[in-house]
Amino acid sequence: MKWLVRILQGLLVLGFLMFGFMKVSGDSAQVAAFNDIYGYGTAFMYVVGVVEILGAVGLLIGYWRKQLIPIFSGLLAAVMAGAVFTHFKAGQGFEAAGMPLILLVLALIVLFGQIKLLANDRP
Repeated sequence: MKWLVRILQGLLVLGFLMFGFMKVSGDSAQVAAFNDIYGYGTAFMYVVGVVEILGAVGLLIGYWRKQLIPIFSGLLAAVMAGAVFTHFKAGQGFEAAGMPLILLVLALIVLFGQIKLLANDRP
C-alpha cells in the first residue's frame, strides 16, 4: 500500500505541475476552453493553475512531511471534482471528463491510502 501511494503521488505531482503550468502560462487552448466552452474568465483559469501547482508542490513536500499528503491530495481531488462537473455542465461527456476523472480517482486513492498509512503508524 505504501508503494502504491508513493508512486501515485509522484504521478500526480508530474501531472498537476504540467497542467498547472499550462494554465498559468496562458496556453491558448486553455484560454479558449475556459472562456468559450466553460464560460469562466481567464482569471479563474490562472487561479486554478496556481492551485494545481501548489497542490503538486505540497504533494512533493509530502515525501518528507507525510502529514501534508492528505491535505494536498484532498485539495487536488476537490479541484478535479470541479473539473469533472465543469466538463459535464458544458455537455462534453466522458470523452472530455476522462482525464480529470482519472486524476480525481488517483487523488482519492492517495488521500485515503495515506490516511490509512498514518493511522497505522500511530502508537
